[in-house]
Amino acid sequence: MKRFIIAITGASGVCYAKRLFDVLQPQAELHVILSERSGELLKLELDLTSKYFVKENVTVYKNSKINASIASGSFPIDGMVVIPASMGTIGRIAAGTSESLIERAADVALKERNKLILVPRETPFSQIHLKNMLRLDQAGALILPANPAFYQNPQSVDDLVDFVVARVLDQLAVDHDLTEPYKP
Repeated sequence: MKRFIIAITGASGVCYAKRLFDVLQPQAELHVILSERSGELLKLELDLTSKYFVKENVTVYKNSKINASIASGSFPIDGMVVIPASMGTIGRIAAGTSESLIERAADVALKERNKLILVPRETPFSQIHLKNMLRLDQAGALILPANPAFYQNPQSVDDLVDFVVARVLDQLAVDHDLTEPYKP
């Protein structure tokens, strides 16, 4: 069974995290980190609480639990996804501050050369945002903005969410049936 970390930050777009969680949960061991602000957005955007993530094969962490096992290089993972990734979180990961569990786990993923996927949702990007994302790309992270395509003729917001989540799953090498392959 694969093991993934899903970090949910305070950026709008928690629907992406929920969908990724829903697809991975039956088939993987998940470690979910909730930032302090993510709970507000779960309630505001999806009318959910953190209890939604309490399921089989899932461990949920507060972002303040910096000494959790997932913050160690001796804890093997198949990948970490920060979804949605706030620009504040991206900036702190790029700076290597490691003052929270999300930052520390991302730092460890980079140093251990594990897959680290950051899904920024904010727009437009400032020069600071772009420089931070470039620093992370150069350090080995994958920047995968929440930019859905329209060539698949989406019929709903769920279709748009599935497109982005499918791209994340592709990068994690997880089979899925969320979208059809592109056919020109």
